Amino acid sequence: MRHKIIMGFFCWAVCSAAAVQEAPIIPLWNDPAPGAQGVNETDIPTIALYLPAAAQTRTAAIVICPGGAYANLSMGHEGTMIAQWFQERGIAGIVLKYRLPSKGYRYPYPLLDARRAIQTVRFRAEEWNIDPDKIGIMGFSAGGHLASTAGTNQIPVLTESAAASADEIDRVSFRPNFMVLIYPVISMQEDITHKGSKQSLLGPNPPIELVDRLSNEMQITDKTPPSFLIHAQDDTAVSVENSLRFYEALQKAKVPAEMHIYLKGGHGFGARPSAGPAAQWPDLCLQWMRQMGVLFDSRQGKETP
Repeated sequence: MRHKIIMGFFCWAVCSAAAVQEAPIIPLWNDPAPGAQGVNETDIPTIALYLPAAAQTRTAAIVICPGGAYANLSMGHEGTMIAQWFQERGIAGIVLKYRLPSKGYRYPYPLLDARRAIQTVRFRAEEWNIDPDKIGIMGFSAGGHLASTAGTNQIPVLTESAAASADEIDRVSFRPNFMVLIYPVISMQEDITHKGSKQSLLGPNPPIELVDRLSNEMQITDKTPPSFLIHAQDDTAVSVENSLRFYEALQKAKVPAEMHIYLKGGHGFGARPSAGPAAQWPDLCLQWMRQMGVLFDSRQGKETP
């Protein structure tokens, strides 16, 4: 019996590795990315495509930003595994490998990469059988900060205007249609921020104007995309207050939002069953996407209510 269990795990690991290798990986820029310091892997932001099987209608897509305190990327349980889960349910999972402040790319470069990922998916939507009006962004922990920044901060951060750019993708909207934020870092305010993420992204002693600009609970307007939030009350790494303040601001701006706060789960659980009830969030997210009209019910030939 023990032999069968070990072999079963081995086969799962091999199959998972094969799936990762088979996912097309696309650089976000053909030329060096803006601000690139070299041509190594850490200098080249990419997206990995987990596209569902051909469907009669265009599918929704989610750009996934793994966490890692802006120091590394948890590409497995907060990236490929999540993308594959959505792929199996007819939704395109797009895993973003963004440039890291720990490798010399502090703000605004992770944001540029997230925006470019959304633009690329929207630009190639017809080719990838994706609905360009149903492209969301998802983030875990510090990746949740990046995702929420992409959803709330629509101010250009480069001097060259999109209209003047020769790059067609630059002229496509980088606004996500919805956000999914899982135990997210939201704020850079000292009382609730994750200090490691803040220092990685902004460096020591950042100006207060930058701290406020990247405290995303302070940037919400009635134009902010609908949002879905998950957090655990016993999260000792990223205070649940991050999600609570973001949700409160969404409510004040009358932005459609849903939030689930679990009693237990800790931090960094992804969708691991060991998190208990908190691991059920992907199914809840799917239900929310149906309610928001993001998903198409092929059996009924219409968008699900």
